[in-house]
Amino acid sequence: MSRKEVNEKINAMGMEISVASTGTVDDYISLTDIARYKSDEPSSVIANWMRNRDTIDFLGVWESLHNPDFNSIEFEGIEKQAGRNAFTMSPKKWIQSTNAIGIRAKSGRYGGAYAHIDIAFEFASWISPEFKLYIIKDYQRLKADENSRLSLEWNEKRLFTKINYKLHTDTIKEHLVPDISESKRNYVYASEADVLNAALFGMTAKE
Repeated sequence: MSRKEVNEKINAMGMEISVASTGTVDDYISLTDIARYKSDEPSSVIANWMRNRDTIDFLGVWESLHNPDFNSIEFEGIEKQAGRNAFTMSPKKWIQSTNAIGIRAKSGRYGGAYAHIDIAFEFASWISPEFKLYIIKDYQRLKADENSRLSLEWNEKRLFTKINYKLHTDTIKEHLVPDISESKRNYVYASEADVLNAALFGMTAKE
């Protein structure tokens, strides 16, 4: 079950790195924060990385695998120019040109360039293999903490459902279905209980 995207932090070699987390493996990590390991001008570092032919090839393959709306025709033109002296690329230009989803340009408090973890780790490798390993290590710690919190939340909701199920069915019996057969009553109880499950978990018991 997915949840609303929230901003988290990981720490690698004393540097804080923002993570736009959904509670799944499809998180986005700040390229801007990673780039600060190398320079005080992170946008220039990202642009230099995106000028490389290997980078463009990698981004193109990732989008082809994950993005059905990827503009492959526009990508072919970019690919032919990649690596040349006059070639330039930025996150915003890449997104606008190819309808890419693997890289995001965010504004506001946690603004900057973000990338899906697959791409962010590739960028980190280009910055520093050692730095990448520290990023991965603390990212794994973050996901373990998230899983622990989500598990606790899930168990609390299950307990709440169990405690309130008797009250729920009694209310149905008294106010909604006082005069029906046992078999039909069980069906109605199950259907109404799924309303409670849907409210708490976002899914039915069967799901």
